Amino acid sequence: MISVESLCVEFSVRPLFRDASFVVNDRDRIALVGKNGAGKSTLLKILCGQQQPTSGVVSIPRDTTIGYLPQVMVLADDTTVREEAQKAFADVARLKARVDRLQQQMAERTDYESPEYMALVERFTQEHERYLMAGAENQEAELERTLTGLGFERTDFNRPTREFSGGWRMRIELAKILLQRPDVLLLDEPTNHLDIESIQWLEQFLSQSASAVVLVSHDRAFINNVSNRTLEISCGRIIDYKVRYDEYVTLRRERREQQLRAYENQQKEIADMRAFIDRFRYQATKAVQVQQKIRQLEKIVPVEVDDVDTAAMHLKFPPCLRSGDYPVICDEVSKSYGHLVFDHVNLTIKRGEKVAFVGKNGEGKSTLVKCIMGEIPFDGQLKIGHNVQIGYFAQNQAQMLDETLTVFQTIDNVAKGEVRLKINDILGAFMFGGEASDKKVKVLSGGERSRLAMIRLLLEPVNLLILDEPTNHLDMASKDVLKEAIRAFDGTAIIVSHDREFLDGLVTKVYEFGGGRVREHLGGIYDFLRSRQISELNQLGASLGVNKDFPRSEQTVPSEGTKSFPEGNTKNPAVKAQSYAEHKEQQKRLRKAERQVEESERKIGDMERRLKELDQLLMKPENASNMEFVTEYTTTKEALDREVERWEQLSEELERLNSE
Repeated sequence: MISVESLCVEFSVRPLFRDASFVVNDRDRIALVGKNGAGKSTLLKILCGQQQPTSGVVSIPRDTTIGYLPQVMVLADDTTVREEAQKAFADVARLKARVDRLQQQMAERTDYESPEYMALVERFTQEHERYLMAGAENQEAELERTLTGLGFERTDFNRPTREFSGGWRMRIELAKILLQRPDVLLLDEPTNHLDIESIQWLEQFLSQSASAVVLVSHDRAFINNVSNRTLEISCGRIIDYKVRYDEYVTLRRERREQQLRAYENQQKEIADMRAFIDRFRYQATKAVQVQQKIRQLEKIVPVEVDDVDTAAMHLKFPPCLRSGDYPVICDEVSKSYGHLVFDHVNLTIKRGEKVAFVGKNGEGKSTLVKCIMGEIPFDGQLKIGHNVQIGYFAQNQAQMLDETLTVFQTIDNVAKGEVRLKINDILGAFMFGGEASDKKVKVLSGGERSRLAMIRLLLEPVNLLILDEPTNHLDMASKDVLKEAIRAFDGTAIIVSHDREFLDGLVTKVYEFGGGRVREHLGGIYDFLRSRQISELNQLGASLGVNKDFPRSEQTVPSEGTKSFPEGNTKNPAVKAQSYAEHKEQQKRLRKAERQVEESERKIGDMERRLKELDQLLMKPENASNMEFVTEYTTTKEALDREVERWEQLSEELERLNSE
């Protein structure tokens, strides 16, 4: 579809990348990876024709269509959501006009036997077939399916786009691109403005799409679920790995180890040659051998080693005063903006806890954060604990930086006291050392801006971190370091994020926002996701989902780490009427049912983990025909399906016993 040959891009003395050649084939799902500033967004702009390379050729067949979603775009505000999305069908509308025009010409003519009329019929047939192939008959259903998949309600379709935030308007642009069904999709950080549910819908859409996809994303789970090929931009070169992201990480490590061994052997050989030359250079009897060694040395082609960015973001939150035992307590907190955002919010966050706020966009996560910060009024009681000092990182903080300043000036303007003497050290720790500190903010990539905004957060000691989408635009290495720093943080952390991989192993409690309510789930992010997809437990190994209808129900489905059974039977009048023996027998049956459900859940978890291991093994070419693995995969999958059915029966029995 797209052929790239000898591509070179230069913005300064050092090329961004050079002599890059690769081909985007039909149904390729390519993850474009590299550190921030490596040139990923620039390459996408070149592929879609928005930017020209310094040299090289990008060949695209004339009939190939390309859909491009940039990180930032200027959005129109003069239409409704439906009208804006329908712009995706502009080509179909023009095609229909041609079909109607040809049909009218056929109706007006009477020379049915003439060659001209037959040519007109042939042209009409071709255009009508193209019209039907474009899916014109189902475009309204396709529009609704795409918009709802990306998180819009049907009541939103006729609302003006100006009523929506920038993130939601970016979803409209994404919907338009998907509805156009281009041959090649170029997506630059599409998940930055999506919630977990919409990300999972997009994963499924891209996996089933007939389009080729070139994708830039720092959501590791997302690109691993979507990609089947990885292009890495590293040290000015583009390296092609024919595997998905997880396997690429392993192959890249192995490749570099091999290169290092070859490099070390070559350096030893060169050192031996030079030692021989230096030792016998002036001995006439060794003159011939010395000249041979010199010629051999000149012919050696140096072994190249993939450069690894050894600069790392070393995050360390400064020490701070110990806060009270309960930094945040909400008691019947409510907030509305003409419409209800949330109501009757009751939560208590203990000192040292790391908690996540999750839910669809617009359900009130950032609103509750603003209530905690004291930025907006609310109803109810919200108590901030003793000695609490808050550090806040907002979603749009990177965009709020002054573009006319340099990196150094940006930090110098907010630094106070002795910290000003350490600005260069801090910038170096965040990969802004040397000449990078003199860069203007306006030339920084999205990830570099996010790192710069993060530095501002670290200038003052805090004991309560509130991070609103902190990983947007951060590359994977930076996200890993930030994650470890939060883990090691002595204080309390509230993290608003849609990044499953980032939250996994970081938080121990999840607060779910939806339907005007906030529900507490004990356990990590994947424990929470299991509870929301309980009816499709056998699909957890593939794509975890979120039940869109959960706000309609007040019952929280129990999961590992979450016990939300009805209140104790001692409060039930029927139980009080039971004899002691009957009550004891009832409790015995209840405990047995709970053990059976827990045992079934454990078996399901073990089988899912084994299926995932087998899936990874079968993805390797050398195991593709290994019948032992194939047979084990089939039998394990069948056993899993049976165990899920058994689990459903046990859960129904447990629910019945709890209701008695």
